[in-house]
Amino acid sequence: MAQPDLTHARWRRSTRSNGGGGNSNCVETALVDGAVVVRDSKDCAASGYPVLLADRVNWTGFIALLKGGALGR
Repeated sequence: MAQPDLTHARWRRSTRSNGGGGNSNCVETALVDGAVVVRDSKDCAASGYPVLLADRVNWTGFIALLKGGALGR
């Protein structure tokens, strides 16, 4: 899967992110070109920081595992 163009990505922050203000301990996701991209909000301002990339089927499965407790805490 090729790296998608993130120029117009609409990033969403987890509702369970740290409420302490700022960008600490937050994960953001965006749907771009049919793929889900994930980034660390502390590193999002600078270009060149890595993002995780998953197709929608695998991302949905990953979230189901998290919600079901299969990956531990």
